[in-house]
Amino acid sequence: MPVLIDGAINVLLAALILIVGLMIASKVNTLICKTGEKYENLDDTLFRFLGSVGKYIILAFVIIAVLNRFGVQTASIVALLGAAGLAVGLALQGTLTNLAAGVMLLLFRPYKVGDFIEAAGRFGNVTEIDLFTTILQTFDNQQIIIPNSQIWGNQIINHSHHKVRGVDMHFGVAYKENTDAVREVIDSVLESHPHILKDPAPFVEVETLNDSSVDFLVRPFCMGENYFDILYSVPESIKKALDEKGIEIPFPHRKLIIEKES
Repeated sequence: MPVLIDGAINVLLAALILIVGLMIASKVNTLICKTGEKYENLDDTLFRFLGSVGKYIILAFVIIAVLNRFGVQTASIVALLGAAGLAVGLALQGTLTNLAAGVMLLLFRPYKVGDFIEAAGRFGNVTEIDLFTTILQTFDNQQIIIPNSQIWGNQIINHSHHKVRGVDMHFGVAYKENTDAVREVIDSVLESHPHILKDPAPFVEVETLNDSSVDFLVRPFCMGENYFDILYSVPESIKKALDEKGIEIPFPHRKLIIEKES
């Protein structure tokens, strides 16, 4: 009779531990997920993942506690689970590296969906960020899927981080040309462009005295969405304006001297 009573008590305690454990695991999962939803600068994907991890860790301890109530030696089970976890970790080392990098990217948010970035040697618009990969869309509508481990720890250039962008361009003119006249022509082109900002003012100065040309650095400023329009339209406009003023844009020359042997 006492054995039956002890067995019934163990069953009731095990059921109580299981019910309370399930409730705590569910509450922890919900609390972590709501934390991610509460703050806009926190990523929901990361906190849903962390919520699931917290839930299953608690459930693992609950199951061990329940088995312990029935006299099962849980030490060997814990050791077995640890060994299995180590084996799985070694087998999925590359995947776990991507996962760790994905957690860092979602936590520190060096870029977000909709940003134009350069990462892992590729350039494009970020369309999706998850725990394992970042997906870019290029201008010619290619989809590029980059493992997060190739991005985190390397240089990331976020072209969309600042609203106002400077557009660097270089133009060379012949040494015989008057630099003030060249600057005046370039300024007139920049001033007439509808997307170039007046404040901050464009930067136009001589940058380098090369072997066969005087090189100007031209940096107009614009809103980020107009960056590529200026990058690909202004050089042609400046070329035409310099041609109209008769200003020479030099190109490499090679002089060949032929000597006739006597």
